[in-house]
Amino acid sequence: MSKFPKTVGLSDDRLLTLRELAAYLSVNERTLLKLVSEGDVPGVKIGNQWRFRKAMIDTWLDDQMLGVAPRRFEVRGAPSAPQRMLALESCFQPSHILPELVATTKLGVVEELAALANRLGLVGDETWFVHALIERENIMPSAVGNGVAFLHTMYRHPEHVVRPFMVLGRSARGVDFDALDGKLTHLFFVLGLKFHELHLPWLAKLSQMFARAEATQALLEAPDATAIFEVLCGVERNLFPAFQKRPIAS
Repeated sequence: MSKFPKTVGLSDDRLLTLRELAAYLSVNERTLLKLVSEGDVPGVKIGNQWRFRKAMIDTWLDDQMLGVAPRRFEVRGAPSAPQRMLALESCFQPSHILPELVATTKLGVVEELAALANRLGLVGDETWFVHALIERENIMPSAVGNGVAFLHTMYRHPEHVVRPFMVLGRSARGVDFDALDGKLTHLFFVLGLKFHELHLPWLAKLSQMFARAEATQALLEAPDATAIFEVLCGVERNLFPAFQKRPIAS
């Protein structure tokens, strides 16, 4: 039996040696040492030995698959494009949008959007959702630059998510969210995906939709939640023509 199961609990924050990490990633130890030494893989050197937090490695792998972090080796199972992806409106509606966030801090943003998800009946445990989102943020920030952050939990716990969803908060003045480009973040997409198989495809889709600053600017200029929703659907249709416009659910 593998010592690194695919599904791990919230307490799985062990330290790995270089050899253990090489086995986990299925790469040569010499190759891994080169990547670590060059700063491409997150780790810390204690004396003359490298150690790695498994939770941080798993989060870094997510970002590798999304193209958020520069890819220096082939990530198995990385999606080249979202396939058989649900349309945006299947998990998202104008009622899921806060056009102007009150919060001015990272924790405040998380709490405000988790409260929205709770009011909409999308999560069964608001406290768990806040803690799970913050846990991921503490390991690796979700703000990818271009004024956008894609918040999600490190581990899928379907018992706490009523159905797959996305909520969105917008801050015109911006919030310091430890973005990769050092700038303020204005758009906060929070994903409650329920099922693990939706996780990377949804993140990859959103990452493609907001790879260019024009999409962010269009959302910032939209006057209200309905307009924000229509802009998002338009960006989706432009990139993925298979998703045709459907009536907005009431």
